[in-house]
Amino acid sequence: MQVILPTIHNTSDHVPNSQCNKPVSRDPIVTRSHHNIFKRKKIFAATKHDLQENLEPSTITQSLKIAHWRDACSAEFNALMNNGTWTLVPRQTHTKLVGCKWLFRIKRNPDGSVARYKARLVTKGFTQTPGLDFKETFAPVVKPQTIKVVLTIALGHGWTLHQMDVNNAFLQGKLSEDVYMQQPPGFIHSKFPHHICKLKKAIYGLRQAPRAWHDSLKKFVIYVGFSTSLSDPSLFIYNKQGVRAFLLVHVDDLLLTGNNTSFLGQFMTELSTKFSLKQLGFPHYFLGIDFIPLKSGLLLSQHGYIRELLYKFNMYGAKATKNPLCMTTPFKLNDGSAPTDLKLFRSIIGALQYITLTRPDLSFAMNKLSQFMHQPTEVHFQQLKRVLRYLKFIINHGLKLTKHVHLKLQAYTDADWGSKYDDKTLTSAYIIYFGGNLVSWMSKRPKTVARSSTEAEYRSAANSSAEIMWLSNLLGELGFLSQFPTLFWDNIGTTYLCSNPVFHSRMKHIALDYHFVKQQVQNGKLIVSHISTKDQLADILTKPLHRTRFSLLRDKIGVLDGDPILRGHNR
Repeated sequence: MQVILPTIHNTSDHVPNSQCNKPVSRDPIVTRSHHNIFKRKKIFAATKHDLQENLEPSTITQSLKIAHWRDACSAEFNALMNNGTWTLVPRQTHTKLVGCKWLFRIKRNPDGSVARYKARLVTKGFTQTPGLDFKETFAPVVKPQTIKVVLTIALGHGWTLHQMDVNNAFLQGKLSEDVYMQQPPGFIHSKFPHHICKLKKAIYGLRQAPRAWHDSLKKFVIYVGFSTSLSDPSLFIYNKQGVRAFLLVHVDDLLLTGNNTSFLGQFMTELSTKFSLKQLGFPHYFLGIDFIPLKSGLLLSQHGYIRELLYKFNMYGAKATKNPLCMTTPFKLNDGSAPTDLKLFRSIIGALQYITLTRPDLSFAMNKLSQFMHQPTEVHFQQLKRVLRYLKFIINHGLKLTKHVHLKLQAYTDADWGSKYDDKTLTSAYIIYFGGNLVSWMSKRPKTVARSSTEAEYRSAANSSAEIMWLSNLLGELGFLSQFPTLFWDNIGTTYLCSNPVFHSRMKHIALDYHFVKQQVQNGKLIVSHISTKDQLADILTKPLHRTRFSLLRDKIGVLDGDPILRGHNR
């Protein structure tokens, strides 16, 4: 029997494995396959169903053709109907009509999987006319200083903390103006297709929606027995028959604490019957800030937000640095370098401003770089990228709040006189502690020019004293009167000036409002004290520092490394 062997063609696809390492003489190009280096080919089977699940429609016509988006639109529309958001009325010739549209978003889980499909009906608020469609739009939000003060009180007394999130908060506010809206696209009434919607309650997109929601919540909270703080309109205080409770409001995020657990539970039950809300228990993530419980207190960290910024601006792979600003690079408006991307510069500055809620070590850098947003150069942009590199180095750092028993106000104030090259204005800064925790800080460039270092320190002390008096009034409303606040600075001339009742001839030109600190000292409401320059904690907010000095002051003011805590080593 004759066996016919197959013909072997001289091609690379039929070369035996033993010969794959030898390149063909006719082909001088040596590829990776000749060295047995192969990469598995990824095959993406993008079906029509997969595209529908991962794409967000841009119009209501597209969404109504897909089942899960159609269900999401129906759920939103039914929620608006059950809430009594509007009534259909015939349109009059003089009626001003506000448009509306649908927005679609895919809510995802932390692992990237789809959690739910969200459809929301919003109005075109830009078409509203001031005075006709709305009157007031401002809605107050709680101040960061108030949050830290209340947290310090709760930690010091061992009170429980409760976080609540209001569902569809803007839909809960009642309107005082007559606002008319067109019927939602895709959900036109079959019997009354030419009618319009007269809004009874607020809806997302309306200019007055935040104000209407805040007024509705405020009215109910006061009815229960709370009172509005004069120092912070978004702080509500309950102090009756030995029961103390504080409610902090930031739009639809609520934070509640107090000394009576049963009262807190009863209030949350009453609040949930009035508004649809979720009780989240202990606050782990509030206003984009991670609340990490410790044995000795609480750590406020924004490591997730910082990581997102580094990825967003392509700086996660950059080389880290140990201080945010370079000491040898002067900050000048016209430094001779080329202009940089104005939009990108402002975008990074705006994103970094939010981090200063828990990171006082960035306040001076943000203060300086923000002064060049109208005309940034390459030198300014390099300094801004250095701030991002610094954030990569201390990405897990956060502000630590400890459980202190004493509730006393202490402040450090400092000024850097004549350090600005362009107009010789000063940099004023202060750091204020309450109960050993850092609750307020500021690094600012005043508009006026000081004629001496003593005058610069005196003006800075006046700003610090105003903040101290505000905090004292806030503590008085909360029922925790602090001892006499103490203000520390490193300028002897300023100390003498505050204690001397006679106006010096070199201080005649200073405005009378800056002598506010002298009046507080003379009235016994403020104690001033001199400290050494090396012990001045506010020095970190006035000038660029060497990395050793900067790291020392950063640790002293309470910005600590949270990497061991995030790894599970609680301390």
